Amino acid sequence: MPDAENLVADALMAARGTDIRAAERALDRLVVGAGPAVDAALLARLVRGVGRLWQRGWQPADLDRLAVRRLDPRAARLVRLAAAAQRPHQAGPVPPWFDDQLAELDTRWDTDTDWLNRWAAREGVDRITALRDAVDALGLVASLPPIALLRPPPGGPAAAPRVAVAASGSRMLDRVRALLAKAESTTFPAEAEALTGKAQELMARHSIDAALLDATAERPDQPGGVRLSTDAPYAAAKALLVQEVAAANRCESVWSDDLGFATVLGFPADLAAVELLHTSLLVQATAAMLRGRGERRAKGGSRRTKGYDESFLNAFALRIGERLRAATEAANRDAVEERGDERLLPVLAARSDAVRERLDTLFPGVTRHRLQVRDADGWSSGTSAADRASLDAGAPARRPVRGRR
Repeated sequence: MPDAENLVADALMAARGTDIRAAERALDRLVVGAGPAVDAALLARLVRGVGRLWQRGWQPADLDRLAVRRLDPRAARLVRLAAAAQRPHQAGPVPPWFDDQLAELDTRWDTDTDWLNRWAAREGVDRITALRDAVDALGLVASLPPIALLRPPPGGPAAAPRVAVAASGSRMLDRVRALLAKAESTTFPAEAEALTGKAQELMARHSIDAALLDATAERPDQPGGVRLSTDAPYAAAKALLVQEVAAANRCESVWSDDLGFATVLGFPADLAAVELLHTSLLVQATAAMLRGRGERRAKGGSRRTKGYDESFLNAFALRIGERLRAATEAANRDAVEERGDERLLPVLAARSDAVRERLDTLFPGVTRHRLQVRDADGWSSGTSAADRASLDAGAPARRPVRGRR
């Protein structure tokens, strides 16, 4: 009988093929193989595979998000466990952000001994099912392509270059979170408009203050990035919302449709603004879309919702983007009056240039996807909802989504 390593390799190859019977036969051979040796070989492959992903741009949050998207829930949990199992094998320094992401996955690794049977017992499944899940998890890990390296990975040089990371806690951000939470919960459109507008104003002013402070730092930040989920349904509309919010906050966005996320590049204060605003506006847009869908049905309109929903969300994103950009421009004008354009404008221009340069370096082959309006009622309703959710501005600009192939 082949050794455990070969049994695992054969099972992985068969699982990635199209012959279902061959995959089942390979799994059967794993089942009758030497249990401890097979388990050890599976774990070793998973740990090596996950460890290679960190060097190829993946982060624990990215891996978990994609596993949830592509695998069944049990296999996705096994991928999460593999990330925790890889941590003790990590050579070299591990940055705090990496351990923070692992902690957020809420998974602990206890021991290598009898790991698969212990996991199967916790999940309430038999060994055959556990082996199938392990092969599925391994197949995903082994198939993932390199992606943009947004942060120095674990095991890298201790003195890595400074890369901007979105700020997560401050009094200003707490105020913004509170404002946006009220905007999401209120049933009065005018109140939501005022609250969202105040949040954008606060973040725009904070961004200007951070830019001026960083310009005098001995080691100024370099643009960093975050990834935001754009899962179905209506992934393209969600990516467009990310792009519009990013543009309003001096960031650049690229959508990776096949991987289910948009990458946003920018400086820390701006990245924090994009994350907070995007999350809140997606909640507001979804709620408004559902209300609009109900009103449409009450008036005897079509019960088919896909075209309506897509058009609604696209219109909402474009309208919101223009209104948020108007708020940012107003904050810039106020800051210029207070501080003088000879100090502020060159700093902001230099930061915008740095973000675009980072975009060109990480994503040299981006393409653009044009929008299609499939439902006039949805477009009109989405525009009206955005008018109520944010600030006054003119007509929306028809801008395509930047995506990566």
